Amino acid sequence: MSANSSSTAFSVIDFTRRKGGDPIAGVAAYTTPIAKLADKHCEFILVGDSVGMVMHGFSSTLEVTMDMMIMHGRAVRKGVKKALLIVDMPFGSYEENKEQAFHNARIIMQETRCEAVKLEGGAHMAETIDFLTSRGIPVMAHVGLTPQSVNMFGGYSVQGRGKDRERILEDAIAVADAGAFSVVLEMLTETISEEVTKRIDIPTIGIGASVMCDGQVLVVDDLLGIFNDFKPKFVKHYEQLGTAADRAISEYALEVRSRKFPSSEHVFEDSSSINKEGKK
Repeated sequence: MSANSSSTAFSVIDFTRRKGGDPIAGVAAYTTPIAKLADKHCEFILVGDSVGMVMHGFSSTLEVTMDMMIMHGRAVRKGVKKALLIVDMPFGSYEENKEQAFHNARIIMQETRCEAVKLEGGAHMAETIDFLTSRGIPVMAHVGLTPQSVNMFGGYSVQGRGKDRERILEDAIAVADAGAFSVVLEMLTETISEEVTKRIDIPTIGIGASVMCDGQVLVVDDLLGIFNDFKPKFVKHYEQLGTAADRAISEYALEVRSRKFPSSEHVFEDSSSINKEGKK
């Protein structure tokens, strides 16, 4: 049985069977309340290292630690009953060697009770992916723009154009052959995304990689319009909750200053005024 103790939970096997079928929907989330909402609608929830930028104000994902991923992974686990839970391995926790990767992946899975981990990198990470999967740790791979390598790319730019196309293909094929059950394709052109999706036997999950992928993932704070520091081209705001929150907080502050809040309905009465039902 899946670690989320539900016989109807979406499993790694279910995930791989969706290759070429109905598109797989997922979000990156970091808190229990949001996880509860996403769990009703999505096949998978990713606790992404993007948490560093979205919730902690970091300028990149490089500052994210194992402790942070475990903390947010445990919070999301409490809200997930049916979706497949995947947790990112942070920068520096798996690149040194395959033994280090297994050690830290084991800790993440045991501490968060997630069903899989995600790590960035293509062909050069194939040996590590094979090492993990052969020891019972399901791995979602990640190729294209890999944010943990942003300094090597010189910024967050589209990958796979021109001669870079071959690198993307080689990376995707390598991680699939190594045993990854899925691969995230980030910031790739539609042409290369479609080619990769057709060439490999595992589901591709796009983020800025077009509808040609087998599924999609977005950061929930992006799609809800909460995180507005910047908006990548591939992000769609399905709501503007950031604007709504700003308006609500502004109204609250005005009512506090004008002594309109708390009103009588929000104030506790003396014991002599309690009604027969015992309401205070």
